[in-house]
Amino acid sequence: MKLSSGYETKKARIEMLPLIDVVFLLLVFFIYAMISMVVHRGLKVELPSATTAAPEANDYISITIDSRNILYLNAQPVATEHLIERIRLLLQGKEKPVFIDGDAQADLGLAIELLDQLKNAGIEKVSFTCKRGNP
Repeated sequence: MKLSSGYETKKARIEMLPLIDVVFLLLVFFIYAMISMVVHRGLKVELPSATTAAPEANDYISITIDSRNILYLNAQPVATEHLIERIRLLLQGKEKPVFIDGDAQADLGLAIELLDQLKNAGIEKVSFTCKRGNP
């Protein structure tokens, strides 16, 4: 006795969606491979300088805590009690983010206290920066 499963009358077909996925994956791979093979060549030139050009202003405010727990505001030393006043002067109603850099040997308590002072002063855009690479 022969049983039929219903597949005898159907023909085999190639599904297009997985094939399209594979083709796009290959396309991305080859584009990435070609971009990484491009050799960027340039000439060394000494760029001219202008004495009347205005220096570009930073779009952010940087606070650094060194290993001796000394605070720096945009690479200039500042006392803890004057820090918030100086940041308000730099902001002058503008919305700039504040980045806190810290040495690995600096006190965490000082960084948390600084973050609390900034929050109490109404400065909301505050971030800690870290070194890329090893966590």
